[in-house]
Amino acid sequence: MNLISEQQAFAFEVEPTFASFHMHDGSERNVTSMADDTEVENNVTLNPHALVQRQGMIEGNLDNALTNQSLPQDINLGSRKLLIVITPTHARPHQAYYLNRLAYTLKLVQPPLLWIVVEMTSQSEETADILRKSGIMYRHLVCKKNLTDIKDRNVHQRNVALSHIETHRLDGIVYFADEYNVYSIDLFEKMRHIRQLGTWTVAKQTQDNDRVTLEGPVCNGTKVIGWHLNELSKRYRRFHAEMPGFAFNSTILWDPRRWHRPTLEQIRQLETVKDGFQASSIIEQVVEDESQMEGLTQNCSRIMVWEVNIESNSFYPQKWLMKNNLDVIAPLA
Repeated sequence: MNLISEQQAFAFEVEPTFASFHMHDGSERNVTSMADDTEVENNVTLNPHALVQRQGMIEGNLDNALTNQSLPQDINLGSRKLLIVITPTHARPHQAYYLNRLAYTLKLVQPPLLWIVVEMTSQSEETADILRKSGIMYRHLVCKKNLTDIKDRNVHQRNVALSHIETHRLDGIVYFADEYNVYSIDLFEKMRHIRQLGTWTVAKQTQDNDRVTLEGPVCNGTKVIGWHLNELSKRYRRFHAEMPGFAFNSTILWDPRRWHRPTLEQIRQLETVKDGFQASSIIEQVVEDESQMEGLTQNCSRIMVWEVNIESNSFYPQKWLMKNNLDVIAPLA
């Protein structure tokens, strides 16, 4: 069931956004941390101004054209809200492709932006190398949960990132950006205007890859008045949003009194909920109802995220085996 009027059209165009890179004389290495669901090493509290200053002091770039160059400082840098982008990842075919593609996308976003990438068990050299060369301010975290004890690794990886934000009291907008999705650059700029929680429509490829459905809010202006509902199995969700279809203010994680939250419990994703309910389980901890949400773009009529999973069409010859890291495959002996 699609709760949308006939007059409400969707725009699929991507508006051009000009990138601005800011480098300073000298350099500073990215901070890497090892974290699990309870502890975070290198426990240093950073404020937004420190993060803004460090955004222009990143060592390594996707290309070498900007290395060791000094560009004029953007006078608007300090007024922009920090974006905190969370990406869980693991070794598999196309991992390097996905991470590099997302890195190029995030590099086009105006700073300040912090990319938190979380792996299971340990930091892989391949992922660390991609992050170092990305030219983006990042944190490389590790979830120490035992893989045999968990059902969905992404849940625990995202929770490690949320714990890191809470521990360091990072002030910005939190967004869960899975590496295989395709994002409009304009989406990240619009996120900066979110007060509490913002949501938008996501174009999602069906499992049989034969069509695309819309998931997310139905809006009157920026007011959320309903939801797109495509699968009856998900009709019992409180909020019909997808993981890449919302973002929220990070202070809600570590300053509950400011937001008059009824409970002081930590906001975390729940592994016990069914597939398709994970996003709703987080949103229910952040807001009480749709009145505390805001829809991005007028009438939520623009598609700015596409879920397209090319791995479902991947084929490897019989008796071939993927090795531990990234796009390396080798035949069995």
